[in-house]
Amino acid sequence: MKFTRRTALAALAMAITRPAFAAPIAAVLYKNPQCSCCEAYAAYLEQNGFKVDVRSVNNLSQISADAGVPPDLQGCHTMMVEGYAVDGLVPIEIVNKLLSEKPAIAGITLPGMPAGAPGMGGQKDGAWIISAFNKDGKAPTVFATV
Repeated sequence: MKFTRRTALAALAMAITRPAFAAPIAAVLYKNPQCSCCEAYAAYLEQNGFKVDVRSVNNLSQISADAGVPPDLQGCHTMMVEGYAVDGLVPIEIVNKLLSEKPAIAGITLPGMPAGAPGMGGQKDGAWIISAFNKDGKAPTVFATV
């Protein structure tokens, strides 16, 4: 290939417009030792730009409560990421919404283990309500519906 001013400018334009690769988002995921969907959820997050430290614990309900997750909205794991708790199998677009908007909340949750959720098998059947919660005891609010 002949090096010309045009090829040099084209190479420079490609270098300038090429997207920079962002560092992975660090997260710690606490799970019950028996739960396998949590491992699949961690793999899903890692495929979407996260670096997840998975920790099997025997006191998940206490970790969730300490993070502010209401007992009736606890999921199968609690993840801590950038100062927020993400409980349950929350889809990546909602986790990214949380991290980009940075609302004044303690975290979000998708309780239970709904079919079709990231890390679970099956087909999604109906809307999922992702709730926002705080540690102040006030009722959770709807953060997103998927």
